[in-house]
Amino acid sequence: MDNYNSIAVTSRIRFARNFSNISFISKLTDDDEIDYLVQSTRGLFEHMGGFAYYSLSKMPLSRCTALLERHIISKELIENRDISSVIINEDESIIIMVGEEDHIREQSISKGFDLQGAYDRLIPIDEEILTHFNIAYDDEYGFLTSSPANLGPAMRASIMVFIPALERNGKIDELISSARKYGLTFRGMYGEGTDAIGSFYQISNQGSLGLTEEEIIDKVSDFFLDVSKQEESLRGELFDNNYIELRDEVQRAYGILTNCYSITENEMIKLLSLLKLGSIYDMVKIKDEEMFMKLYYHGGGSNLKEIIKFSKEKKENVVRAEYISKRVKNLVFLGGEL
Repeated sequence: MDNYNSIAVTSRIRFARNFSNISFISKLTDDDEIDYLVQSTRGLFEHMGGFAYYSLSKMPLSRCTALLERHIISKELIENRDISSVIINEDESIIIMVGEEDHIREQSISKGFDLQGAYDRLIPIDEEILTHFNIAYDDEYGFLTSSPANLGPAMRASIMVFIPALERNGKIDELISSARKYGLTFRGMYGEGTDAIGSFYQISNQGSLGLTEEEIIDKVSDFFLDVSKQEESLRGELFDNNYIELRDEVQRAYGILTNCYSITENEMIKLLSLLKLGSIYDMVKIKDEEMFMKLYYHGGGSNLKEIIKFSKEKKENVVRAEYISKRVKNLVFLGGEL
């Protein structure tokens, strides 16, 4: 199938690692241990080069939230911002969170369906960490982590998917149940405890104990391929059976996004996703897919305030409408004609 990347948005590999000689994050109160964690990880990545280091305690909360909206960091890292930091490479494809639930959480992100590529790019980073630090490991249980679910290789593989046809056909509960049977999770776009919005979901392994890294990648990939097959089939049915209603929804979404005076973040996401669905059927043409996808987080409250330094007197929903309207007019064209 050639449409994997119209379904898979991003692929992500994450490793959890903990130093064997200091307390887990939940028990980490000793200033010397905190300083060792922060300074040693910062020193390693400065030595490696190509990374920027940010201490969350020195960043405004709005900046931290902006990184969360972009899926760069987690809410847990923000909750620990008095000690936590993030290390990011230039294109933001490699992200190291220090002081989250575990001492170090390494992440590699690839566009589309590319778990293997994300894994291959993260392995050299992990090897540097394992070489330079004494990482907690047990011959029976594998890497020791703050959560028993992450024992073993302590790896999570996840794919962000866009599945509007499955959602419209009421198949999400079925997918959640099916994923659970295979030791996987099916969650909203921001992960555990979050709601789905804009037809975006995350597929990931639930645990890693007893599995190899390759088996985890295969398990998540196989489930994704099954989801993709179902989504592609239902997209065809949706087009054949509901063309008029669907085209009306897409054009209304375009009309609202390009003419609204005020819009909430949630409504923006839902309407952008209608345009994304419309582009699959050539009802609209998206000039630059990468720039279009950035609108999802550019329109987030914290990112919007970073892009446009607007005063408190000006309402966020009005500023969002102005910003999104201009960008959609430049990026999206009705009828599939550029």
